Amino acid sequence: MFDDLSEIDAANVVRCARTLLRRPLLRADGPDGELLTLVYRHRFALQDLFASRLGYRLVVERRFARLYKAGPGPDDSRGVLGMSPRGYAYLALTLAVLTGIGRQALLSRLVSDIRAAAVEAGIEVVDDVADRRALAAALRHLVSLGVLHETEGTVDLQTEALITVDTDLLGQLLTGPVAEASSRADLVELAARPGPRGVEHAVRRKLVENPVVLYADLPGEQAEWLRRHQRKESALLEASFGLRTESRAEGVLVADPEDYLTDLYFPGTSTVARIALLALPDLLAGEPVAGRHPVERAELVALCGRLVEDYPAAWSKQFTDDLDRLADEVLELLRRMGLAARTDDGWSLCAAAHRWAPSPDGDPEREVEHPAVAPAAPGWSLFDEENV
Repeated sequence: MFDDLSEIDAANVVRCARTLLRRPLLRADGPDGELLTLVYRHRFALQDLFASRLGYRLVVERRFARLYKAGPGPDDSRGVLGMSPRGYAYLALTLAVLTGIGRQALLSRLVSDIRAAAVEAGIEVVDDVADRRALAAALRHLVSLGVLHETEGTVDLQTEALITVDTDLLGQLLTGPVAEASSRADLVELAARPGPRGVEHAVRRKLVENPVVLYADLPGEQAEWLRRHQRKESALLEASFGLRTESRAEGVLVADPEDYLTDLYFPGTSTVARIALLALPDLLAGEPVAGRHPVERAELVALCGRLVEDYPAAWSKQFTDDLDRLADEVLELLRRMGLAARTDDGWSLCAAAHRWAPSPDGDPEREVEHPAVAPAAPGWSLFDEENV
């Protein structure tokens, strides 16, 4: 694909492709917006790259570039961080309302129209703190995408504000075939359809979009295809997107050496990420069952308690004051990484989690609070100044 490009141009195409994977809606006034000029210059090579490799459609204009990815299907682990199900419902309702509200509107009118649309759709509206928080999260997400601009005031729902709508970006936002879907479940299924090359595009999309792809989680045809094309896919992903793969008996791990192509960092520096990392050796100590390690939630809560007790100064009080919440956050992080999954009996970890199990350099000591030493009684010492 890069045969007709110079070495510098080929490197720039890969750089732009990585940026678009990280930011599918790239605009000049947004994050990484300085690369939009480069994206526009190499738009034809990029369109060919995404169409052939992943079956994705790319639209490039002077003001923005939009990469139309496939939907995640029933997998809910790759959603917007902090967005609740009700927030997503409000996001869909907001998009519907914005199509007929014009280029500018007062926040109070927009909120009123959104709630009216919710009632029309059969969604109960309760004007409480949780409801307002969900609606504000949906509006803030559209602000972060550049679809809404806070011309005067903010979208905190506490005061009036003037909102400007970028109708060009609004028209590019939806990727699912809304006109073809007859229900919500139908829309989710249609949006996750594989690309023109069927199994090849379906598997490659999973490799690019997920940190861990397990054979056991793939349909039989896809798992067989991946086993037969491991080496070829490793070379292709590195050449096209700068990704490195690790092939194991359980599946394939895909990593970005620059840690750019991710919205989820593990290992990480947060309290939840560090607790999860330190908990892995104990969670993986038992014998696996059908290739997975069962996890007792009560055991994880106790393990979190021991880690908090052993190193009390290392963690954020936000989590350590509630061990049940901390355990839930650890399991959710591991689930989003593809390392943990819910089972009929609770939770389990896949064998690939051994890859992250830490190996300490030494035997760390528990933090011990030393008693305060009383100051010495005044008197002469060897280091006192001599009075002359």
